[in-house]
Amino acid sequence: MSAVPGTKGYEKVIEAFSQVSSSLEFADVNRDFLHLLPAPPANVLDAGAGVGQNSAAMSELGHFVVAVEPLEEFLVIARANYSHLNIEWINDSLPSLNSLGSEDKKFDFILLAGVWHHLCVVERRECIQRFAHVINPGGICAISLRNGPAGAGKHVFPVSCVELADYATEFGFKVVLQIENQVSKLPNKSDVMWSRVALEKI
Repeated sequence: MSAVPGTKGYEKVIEAFSQVSSSLEFADVNRDFLHLLPAPPANVLDAGAGVGQNSAAMSELGHFVVAVEPLEEFLVIARANYSHLNIEWINDSLPSLNSLGSEDKKFDFILLAGVWHHLCVVERRECIQRFAHVINPGGICAISLRNGPAGAGKHVFPVSCVELADYATEFGFKVVLQIENQVSKLPNKSDVMWSRVALEKI
């Protein structure tokens, strides 16, 4: 079992989480980011990939995808479901992403879907700093921010677009998209609100 704090709680709902995640349509959940996806083939990082549905969708669009997920149980499901796709599955975690090295590969697009609120303030700053080292100039970081009571994941923190914009400025990004106060795509989540922010590396 993973010791990464942000995975706390998910180990109790592996199958249920897998079913719900797999039912979500990439183009629907990420519709605000679609116009920012680079033309394929591009190098894409799915950081906190869960059971891999977003990685699979981006791979099917023609991108070279590296999917990083700290919970091995989720990776087992992802590998089994999408074994026909050329995706590199890595057991690693934010903010360090040590397995990526420093110069081995640069990305054109980084997706954080439902991950940001599992990182504390210190980790979030480190995360953007790390992304600055692994993304190409002009590359996009697409980040979804969740605010509301804890769901399956019990290790959560309040997040804000203002805080993220400060990190962007500090580490050489500019905010190119900011949409706030979106309702959850899931039923019975009226107390959960989402924001979508995209950062472009200068």
